[in-house]
Amino acid sequence: MELAIKIFQFILSISILVILHELGHFLPAKYFKTKVEKFYLFFDPWFSVVKKKIGETEYGIGWLPFGGYVKIAGMVDESMDTEQLKQPAQPWEFRAKPAWQRLIIMMGGVTVNFFLAWIIYGCLSFFNGETSFDTAKVDAPMNYTSVAKGMGFQDGDKILKVDGKTQNNLDKLALDVLLSDEITVLRNGKEITFPTNDDGKAMAFRDENPKAFLTPRFSAVIDTIINPKTAAAGLKVGDQVVSVNNQKINYYDELQAVITKNANKNLNVEVVRNGVVQPLMLPVSKEGTLGVSSYKQIQKYYETKHFTFGESIGRGFTRSIESLTYQVKQFKLIFNKKVQGYKKVGGPLAIIKNMPVDKAKDGSVSVDWAAFWSFTAMFSVWLAFLNLIPIPGLDGGHVIFTLYEMIVGKPVPQKILENAQMVGVIFLLGLMLLIFGSDIFKIVTDKF
Repeated sequence: MELAIKIFQFILSISILVILHELGHFLPAKYFKTKVEKFYLFFDPWFSVVKKKIGETEYGIGWLPFGGYVKIAGMVDESMDTEQLKQPAQPWEFRAKPAWQRLIIMMGGVTVNFFLAWIIYGCLSFFNGETSFDTAKVDAPMNYTSVAKGMGFQDGDKILKVDGKTQNNLDKLALDVLLSDEITVLRNGKEITFPTNDDGKAMAFRDENPKAFLTPRFSAVIDTIINPKTAAAGLKVGDQVVSVNNQKINYYDELQAVITKNANKNLNVEVVRNGVVQPLMLPVSKEGTLGVSSYKQIQKYYETKHFTFGESIGRGFTRSIESLTYQVKQFKLIFNKKVQGYKKVGGPLAIIKNMPVDKAKDGSVSVDWAAFWSFTAMFSVWLAFLNLIPIPGLDGGHVIFTLYEMIVGKPVPQKILENAQMVGVIFLLGLMLLIFGSDIFKIVTDKF
């Protein structure tokens, strides 16, 4: 059931993005009286799932869910249909239109993608607000794993700035550190700035969760007991664990680490209860858990900011730019020889695996609509950016050739356009096969 919901969300998100992107090309093309021969959701090599011709345009759904397209008459596109281009240009063809009209038609898709992200982010800010973990409220220093120490952190460091900027949102802080060049910390009472080491970043990207190297610390106060055996052994809500097997415990993450190492054993635990130290013998499950948590303690560090309708418009734009900025910055990790971030790049199967779902306490699974729309907005911005890359076969390639024509005053020769489009299509197909092949390889080797 969970997999089915994830597949449903993926197809729905991609369908929304593709249809609106292609409408961004379709509507200005129609407005400028340019003939649109096809409008397709997904690709249709050899056959289509559904198709119907209305007027001069064939509308359909292909079987290959890698995107979609509009086929505009008189345009060198991914179909590589050049027979029509051998004839004199007709008034209703793309190539017969002024350069400025062609530019608007080509920019329509990425424009719609950006505005879609803006609208979605704005609506999320207005209806849901924004919840974040405020690290400024936590007095204790962060818990730095070996990965963080590989980047240059030391126990006791208090993060002040990342690349010269303050960041108190925990999720963004971890990502900022991964993308940073230098970190400023308070260490032993002194302000110190150090360059982040790529070796540590490489270690982070080898982990299942690259951002887990940085976690806030809390006192080891128990506020929830799930396991009846733990409660029967004498542990109570409100107890503060101060030692385990004669090892001093200052923070909850230290308690978790000791518990995990002692699966299926009994622990000599000392807790402070009403100011008095109490010795206990607690059984650890074979899975390495006590069935306790400090969840409620953590909740006080979360805050939700709400926005008025007017504020949400501006916030939607800001979030779109933030999302785009983070994604562009990640390119330097993808191509970094040490970090090898490209190993984390996934295709449709990886996206489906990571689609968010809402899991209820009874085990049922449903769509987490807030997370779904947040993902769709992020992906929309990403598609806008990717399509603007000046590669023949993408919108950016057509834009570059059109801008050249507008600046120089004469069009790029037709043969160059055709050859460039062919190279671009081959490159993109090869890239798609590589990414999809990577997904399959990870499944076969169980590395998903």
